[in-house]
Amino acid sequence: MLTEDKLTMPNKFNLLSESQVHAINIKQLSLAYGELSLFRDFTANIKIGEFIAILGTNGAGKSTLLRAILGLIPIRAGQILLFDQPVQKGSPLIGYMPQVRQHLTNSLLDAEAWLSANLNGFKWGLPILTVQQKQEIARVVALVKAEKLMKRPYILLSGGERQRLLLAQALLNKPKILLLDEPLMNLDPYYQENLVTLINTIRLELGITVLFTSHDINPLLRCVDRVLYLAEGKAVMGFVNEIITSEKLSELYNKEIHVIRYEQQLFVINKETGFHQHVNHCRPDLDHFSV
Repeated sequence: MLTEDKLTMPNKFNLLSESQVHAINIKQLSLAYGELSLFRDFTANIKIGEFIAILGTNGAGKSTLLRAILGLIPIRAGQILLFDQPVQKGSPLIGYMPQVRQHLTNSLLDAEAWLSANLNGFKWGLPILTVQQKQEIARVVALVKAEKLMKRPYILLSGGERQRLLLAQALLNKPKILLLDEPLMNLDPYYQENLVTLINTIRLELGITVLFTSHDINPLLRCVDRVLYLAEGKAVMGFVNEIITSEKLSELYNKEIHVIRYEQQLFVINKETGFHQHVNHCRPDLDHFSV
């Protein structure tokens, strides 16, 4: 059951004193996409080892925030620090799993060759790996439990199996922060649950910080520490039971919204348009959605 304790209790990595270095410091941050302001003056600290779910509608700024942390886009105002250092493009501290991915058409390239090619992505052609590089490939493959996939053609892997390889790629070279952009997209519930459990197991084992964008909090409820919610030009962060509430979402969206807890799920209803049986993820302009 989804208990109040589960929604408020921090995990063991959250018990750091305030004097210790945070994984990410966001100070009075304002972000824009072109001329469109996404949010303004947002300040938050993310502790080492935390699992942060980033939620919001399409266009709210979830992916843009990750790209700002990666140093890929300029920020309008404020500052982002990683372990007290300014962000920089290509930081080895970060492993990144992007939302938009290129799909291979060469069925002869197996999963092992694909992952090896990504170890030194700036070099042309398949690499000749050193002993240390082979050990690193073996390490991340073991972490994501993908040993049985390595000799299979990449193009023939299922969506869930490809996500495991993409997670392995993000874990190459031992990053301290994982930025995962919509990793549950187009996965059925079985693969969603397996992938979330795997990510959380790796997080707890390595003490790595995870930022995970999603349209649906429900697959993450067993693992997430706090929620960063983006909506209507605003950004707020807190525990699930502080943010995913009727009062807070009504305030964010400036319309009457109700949050209902049923068994182990959270459902959100836009009262202006009524209730429908289908679920539309994180869309307050629609009738009923799971957030």
